[in-house]
Amino acid sequence: MVNSNDPVIRGYFINLVGEEGFKVVEKMPETEVTDEKIAEVTGVLLNIVRRTLFILYENRLAVYRRVRDTDSGWLTYLWRLDLENLENQLELESKKLIKNLKVKLEFEDGKVFYTCKTQCSRFLFETASDLLFICPICGEDLEFQDNEIVIEALKQRINKLESMTSGASA
Repeated sequence: MVNSNDPVIRGYFINLVGEEGFKVVEKMPETEVTDEKIAEVTGVLLNIVRRTLFILYENRLAVYRRVRDTDSGWLTYLWRLDLENLENQLELESKKLIKNLKVKLEFEDGKVFYTCKTQCSRFLFETASDLLFICPICGEDLEFQDNEIVIEALKQRINKLESMTSGASA
């Protein structure tokens, strides 16, 4: 049901529910099943299965149906994946990523950074100046760090994601 070979889909689910949660998504039966049955089929602990199902439900990627036992009154939840919304979720994640990358680009652009040889930390010029160009962590001299490579990489990543996003919705 889930294409676990697609790195985008795999990465999305692992980021959303973790490695163990991805096992649930990957091996979940296509029919309605209880969380106990999912744990049995996947070999994943029941509490992780329940956490995964709840996260998938919150992201509109799983649905459940409640059935009440007429004798005991207990409720049983029958779960199944509903991946109709997956493309929309991936699109939202892509837009969030683009926004975050643009914020990082805006921060990097036009600023001067300094770092020590061991790269303990990175400091803006003003901070490095206040520190007398000495790393407060290791005591080494702070030296100019050219961030043009970072800026260019951010621009390329943003352009690539924007072209993929606009291409998917066109």
